[in-house]
Amino acid sequence: MKFGRAFRHLVTPHWLALRAYPPASLKEIEQAIKASERQHAGEMRFAVEAGLPLHFLKFGPRRRAEALFSELRVWDTAHNNGVLLYVQLVDRAIEIVADRGIAARVEQAEWNVICRAMEERFRQGQFREGALEGIAQATRVLARHFPPHGRPANELPDKPAVLP
Repeated sequence: MKFGRAFRHLVTPHWLALRAYPPASLKEIEQAIKASERQHAGEMRFAVEAGLPLHFLKFGPRRRAEALFSELRVWDTAHNNGVLLYVQLVDRAIEIVADRGIAARVEQAEWNVICRAMEERFRQGQFREGALEGIAQATRVLARHFPPHGRPANELPDKPAVLP
């Protein structure tokens, strides 16, 4: 682990996430998730965090996303159809973790394409646009593989999780 990277994670304040995603942007993301879930049978969560917690520095953003998948109970859906979009701002890393019901039909490579497109927007400082574009792309993937069935149950919160 590089000292400079570790230092940035340790000293980056929580409010940095709020600067990249002010309340108006978080509300737009919440509305995009609500609209998304009407188009497919999946459940989507969006989580953003400034820096990695100390004990995740040696593992990286993927391991943190997998831990948050559990902590935020994205796995706890009746049809194993949860998807977590995780944004880690210090490294400008995006990870998408899908529950086993979705992973059985959608390859991780397909999610990785969405992550890279979001990261490109982030490099341009377009955090809101990158998030909304990522949600739209994930919606298309989910709608293709998991069309809606009747009135969908909303099992997970649509409000983005901004982690301390």
